[in-house]
Formats: sequence, C-alpha cells, structure tokens
Amino acid sequence: MTTLFHTAAIALVAAAATQVALAASPMTDGEVKKVDKPAARVTLKHAEIKSLDIPAMTMSYRVKDPKMLEQLQAGDKVRFSIERVDSQYTVVAIEPAR
Repeated sequence: MTTLFHTAAIALVAAAATQVALAASPMTDGEVKKVDKPAARVTLKHAEIKSLDIPAMTMSYRVKDPKMLEQLQAGDKVRFSIERVDSQYTVVAIEPAR
C-alpha cells in the first residue's frame, strides 16, 4: 500500500512540474522604449514571440511586479518573458541582456 501511495505521489509531482514547464514562456530579446512607473507598464520593441503568436512589434506591456521597473530606462537592452495574466499580456520576468 505504501509503495502505491509513493508511486501516485511521484506521478502527481511530475505532472505538476510538467504543467509549470509548459506554462513558462521563453525569454525574448527586446529594447526598452519607455518606462511608465505610475501605470506599471513598460514599452518594449521586440522580435516575434512564437510561443504566444505575437509578431515583432513595439508594444506597451503591464508588468507583474512594479519593482521590475526600478532599474529600467529607455534604451536598455533586455531579455524578458511574458504570459497571459487576466487576459492581458504581462511581463513576468525581465533582466539586462548579456
């Protein structure tokens, strides 16, 4: 009985990890065009984001955490990740490009 329980628990953990991996979007290269701290938004010029079927463009995105904007300024080269949050594309991670 214990072995069956452990096998089931391992299967559940593996399934959850797979869902998290599928939900995470890949990092995309971009350039900061504008930072709007009061609105918690950043305007990014970026290449196509195939995983979300978004063409190359310049667009303003909401950020998940306004603290992400503290070190950003227009002209910065970045790598970022966006996801759909409450039916809006939202930057969930952003870092300086290397």
